[in-house]
Amino acid sequence: MSTTDDAPATAAPVVTGIADPAPLGLAAFALTTFLLSAANAGWMNSATGNAWLGYAFAYGGFVQLLAGMWEFRNRNVFGATAFATYGGFWIGLAIWVLLVAEAGPTSGVAALVYAGKADKDLGWILLAFAIFNTYMLLWSTQLNVAVFLVFLTLEATEIILFIGFFANSSGVHKFGGWIGVLTALVAWYASAAGVLNGMKGRPVVPVGGPLFRLGD
Repeated sequence: MSTTDDAPATAAPVVTGIADPAPLGLAAFALTTFLLSAANAGWMNSATGNAWLGYAFAYGGFVQLLAGMWEFRNRNVFGATAFATYGGFWIGLAIWVLLVAEAGPTSGVAALVYAGKADKDLGWILLAFAIFNTYMLLWSTQLNVAVFLVFLTLEATEIILFIGFFANSSGVHKFGGWIGVLTALVAWYASAAGVLNGMKGRPVVPVGGPLFRLGD
């Protein structure tokens, strides 16, 4: 996620002497998002549905947080803010599941009431991150089309999911899972482009340019 005007956001930086951490951060975000979204979409009915949980700590969380810290080293304020925030999101969500969602009653009416309140928790969490994502979506227009599409599909995912949790609608929740899978695929594309473009030192896989210029 480079902030330079003359290089794609996924190209390897040349001024710092270190590799671009953006493809790693995007890959960590994509895989964890895919696992959770597949469960939300109802694709994991034959599994526990919690395949995402460990990776929320280790990959989407810790590794993405590292990518954000390395973006600070690259003086890339957008990449640092995005990766560190969503690394924190995954770690926080995993902790919330373990300490809150799974700490309630396990049977009877009390369990149903608690589950309903937990859904409202998730609604508020996703609403908060949708607010953050809104201004990151706006500023991603200054990078390239691939990064913009990551934030655009993520915005749609968060909005649909928080509506689904507030409305207690399994259908809306499932639809949010489908859009989340799309978000993961777009992020994987941006990551793959960044890997090859970084290896070649030039744009090979297209990512597009800024949608428009601000402040020129």
